[in-house]
Amino acid sequence: MDQRHMGFLTREFVTVVFSVPPFAGEGGLGCVQAKGTRRRCRASLSVPIAAQMDPSSEPLYAQVEPYDSGFLKVSDVHTIYYEQSGNPQGHAAVFLHGGPGAGTSPGNRRFFDPQFYRIVLFDQRGAGRSTPHACLEQNTTWDLVADIEKLREHLGIPEWQVFGGSWGSTLALAYSQEHPDKVTGLVLRGIFLLRKKEFDWFYEGGAAAIFPDAWEPFRDFIPEDERNCFVDAYNKRLTSSDPIVQVEAAKRWTMWEMMTAQLIQNNDNIKRGEDDEFSLAFARIENHYFVNKGFLPSDSFLLDNVDKIRHIKGFIVQGRYDVCCPMMSAWDLHKAWPEAEFKVVADAGHSANEVGIAAELRSATDKLRDLLRK
Repeated sequence: MDQRHMGFLTREFVTVVFSVPPFAGEGGLGCVQAKGTRRRCRASLSVPIAAQMDPSSEPLYAQVEPYDSGFLKVSDVHTIYYEQSGNPQGHAAVFLHGGPGAGTSPGNRRFFDPQFYRIVLFDQRGAGRSTPHACLEQNTTWDLVADIEKLREHLGIPEWQVFGGSWGSTLALAYSQEHPDKVTGLVLRGIFLLRKKEFDWFYEGGAAAIFPDAWEPFRDFIPEDERNCFVDAYNKRLTSSDPIVQVEAAKRWTMWEMMTAQLIQNNDNIKRGEDDEFSLAFARIENHYFVNKGFLPSDSFLLDNVDKIRHIKGFIVQGRYDVCCPMMSAWDLHKAWPEAEFKVVADAGHSANEVGIAAELRSATDKLRDLLRK
């Protein structure tokens, strides 16, 4: 968090409810156990907000480097980049990045215990190091679901844990509902269900009420007579034959999301929106999916098929003040799938890199680790 924005927070306090982390010892504070259930430890403490958001309060595992990486040809058009890190003999976990179109980054490895997990990252079609860059051809949700299976088979993995946030949560649900027998656990963050009301909230003016300063450059790029549907208007420009128009549209689209992704705006995150290469893949692919309604057969498809994954141990982590993927979707998934553990982080927005969200995500992978060890 930028120190310039922290001054007004240093003397404010909030009551926080959180799970005691696995390294806190056996006793813990406020440990309770209902008959016939596993013990759950919860504590209520008054903690300075600034301390919760302080990046020095490191909730994740130390960085590890890949022991293997490569490229897998998944169609006559697309080749995807993948990498493996952690324990080569460990339990496999696959990380599904957001966007779609964002690609992976080294920090994505840090949600997993590297002594226990065989950590698999890959860049989805057209994103990151996958080729061809920013390509929309043969790029649908179901193509990506098939790619995940091809990668699992290529790596000789019988089953794995699936971890995804934002669009990654969408893809994780779609994959798990298609291949429930291959999934040992689900960790989902910033839930996105590809519904019209979600698109309307973020791309048609709802979120503008909270971020009008970020919204106006996004809005003003589109002529007034085309503002009845910004997703369609941007699609016209992101698929333009003029590469200059494509790049400018991509940067406007990407900057809107980067400026709204955290409770406290992060300058490093915003700078990603200024990068032509990143923005082009992020905006073109994301918009392509959204203009096609995620290639799902109905608006409620992912909720309608929750019964297929009800038996899988699941975790849902949601920032209370997530503007990109507002909590209504996580709440709807929680109601449809009450068996999954549901955590609302009181002082967070959308990003997995916010301290409270990162801590809950690590806690989820640690809990799944401990269950698998039994």
